[in-house]
Amino acid sequence: MKATVKNGGIKKAYLKDKDVCRVRFKLPKVVAPGARSVCIVGDFNNWNIHANPMKKLKNGDYTIRLDLDKEKKYQFRYLIDGLKWENDWNADKYVKSSYGNCDNSVVLT
Repeated sequence: MKATVKNGGIKKAYLKDKDVCRVRFKLPKVVAPGARSVCIVGDFNNWNIHANPMKKLKNGDYTIRLDLDKEKKYQFRYLIDGLKWENDWNADKYVKSSYGNCDNSVVLT
């Protein structure tokens, strides 16, 4: 691994031998108390709500690691129990969503 950058719940590792950035997303328990499932949904999976379910940790946080192409920006959100959308408040930035009156989180790789 070349370099690691951590921004709150988002941790990025730039790999020397690949043109990808390994990104670990973490949604804290306090944001999704009592959640049965959390998925990360975004540009990287064509906003497919079933593509990337997150793993629940023993402490109640949810996490997932994705390899994303370097030097790109990806909009994303978390979907809690298939009903509630949540942003990552440690995202690199936010942009207006084209659906509804809300913002999307953005991760820069």
